Amino acid sequence: MALHDKFWPKYLPRSIATPATSLWHNLKVSAERYPDKLALVFLGRETTYRELAGQVDALAGSLHAMGVRRGDRVILDMQNCPQLVVAHFAILRANAVVVPVNPMNRADELKHYISDSDAKVAITTADLAGELVAASDALPAEQRLSHLLVTQYTDGFDADATGDEAPIPAWRDWLLTQHPLPTLSSGQVIGWTDALAAGHPPPEHTVGAKDLAMLPYTSGTTGLPKGCIHPHSTVMHNAIGGVYWAQGTSEAVALLVVPLFHMTGIVSVMHCLIAMSGTMVMMPRWDREMAGRLISYRKVTTWTNIPTMVIDLLASPNFASFDMSSLVYIGGGGAAMPQAIAQRLLDEYGLRYIEGYGMTETAAPTHANPLDHPKQQCLGIPYLTTDSRVIDPETMQEVPQGESGEIIVHGPQIFEGYWKRPDATETSFIEFDGKRFLRTGDMGRVDEDGYYFMTDRLKRMINASGFKVWPAEVELMMYKHPAIQEACIIATKDPYRGESVKAVVVLRATHAHTTAEEIIAWCRENMAVYKVPRIIQFVAALPKSGTGKVMWRALQEAETNTAQ
Repeated sequence: MALHDKFWPKYLPRSIATPATSLWHNLKVSAERYPDKLALVFLGRETTYRELAGQVDALAGSLHAMGVRRGDRVILDMQNCPQLVVAHFAILRANAVVVPVNPMNRADELKHYISDSDAKVAITTADLAGELVAASDALPAEQRLSHLLVTQYTDGFDADATGDEAPIPAWRDWLLTQHPLPTLSSGQVIGWTDALAAGHPPPEHTVGAKDLAMLPYTSGTTGLPKGCIHPHSTVMHNAIGGVYWAQGTSEAVALLVVPLFHMTGIVSVMHCLIAMSGTMVMMPRWDREMAGRLISYRKVTTWTNIPTMVIDLLASPNFASFDMSSLVYIGGGGAAMPQAIAQRLLDEYGLRYIEGYGMTETAAPTHANPLDHPKQQCLGIPYLTTDSRVIDPETMQEVPQGESGEIIVHGPQIFEGYWKRPDATETSFIEFDGKRFLRTGDMGRVDEDGYYFMTDRLKRMINASGFKVWPAEVELMMYKHPAIQEACIIATKDPYRGESVKAVVVLRATHAHTTAEEIIAWCRENMAVYKVPRIIQFVAALPKSGTGKVMWRALQEAETNTAQ
């Protein structure tokens, strides 16, 4: 009997069977069941399930006409917009493989995604097309793209929309600008509307659960990004599991603002909502005022996010004017929600922030908090059909309950391995209790109830005079200081201790005159002395990735380079 058994949701089985169908089949079923139901809402434009499925079929036909065949990889490089959803499912409909790419990548970075995945077709927005062209043209002829499908943002929304859903001024220029189509030296550039209107029939859909569906790339600590091999079954398990876990229904209305190049947005929002026939209210980028208005106006019921988004929304001077009463589920992952913020959501709005844990390699969740018994700053308990342990990363033996070690996971959502990297695949898995477990590289512990807590990344640790300091733990404590809006803990060289703790801090506007000495004094009162930052650096903002995660490595590298 597992420690967490007594907290397992009573409405859920311990494991589920993964459907043998493809991910596109979920859209097909939803469109047949609810043809007139809203699937997407974007800046005032409404798209029904019938319309969405029709556009997917049309685009799948054009992809097939471009030469896309079963198992071919197709790059998808876009900000959030309806065209991204259409393109994602059209690639799957055409029996091909989605390669989601962060739209912040530039040409030098994009070359790797094109060449490593062997993609010959890419789909993008007009503002990003030039980078893909430059990347393709810089490659040897045999590795270049043969087709580039390009959409304007205005293909997906009504430019004259007014009211609560109209594009905010900060977005207008890049959303409304009509970029001319570039020239691809090695092939053809096709406009979005032309591709949808071409009239090419979609091919017969022949792929199933075991066929490759997605090839998302993950950075890791060294080397170039590695593609994660995900068949339809791994994503399907977490899409269906997400519906069950959150007690999802076809009446769900989700705010979709987490990026759809990231597994959380792709699986835990888009695929979950399509599987439950819900409605997605899309935002192209994060803006707290727009988010507040959309939640109020569209009566959003579920919001999966990054904790920094919630912190930002609550800090809006207009927050009191937003109607949050429709929300019944709010949660996310990627970083721990500060306890003070989680408690405010509970005390003032009756919302329990549901945290979870997952990786690109695991198609999002491997752990999640039960809706009826969540814990704060907690990864949760092992997910549906999932086994997880905590081991000593040196001895590979399971550690006693309460001790910190590396989290390992086994389940149907685990990827098959790294694309073209059998060496990296081999080192990422271990045999344990007769099963194949993924080594997450994350350090955690299990409490007396069987809940998992992150202590930090395996390699992110500060050794101060022999004392091990886990930065995430210090950051969470610092969030409790009333003057601190955000904090990131890094190591700084210390001639006596070897390493000392440094805090890079963003102050709240209302506490702009707070001094470093005041924060250090507060830390001394609230945490063990060896954890107390010796240095406080004030900055206007912390560097963040496209998914909203704080880029602590960038800060650490800058500190290391300065010390040299």
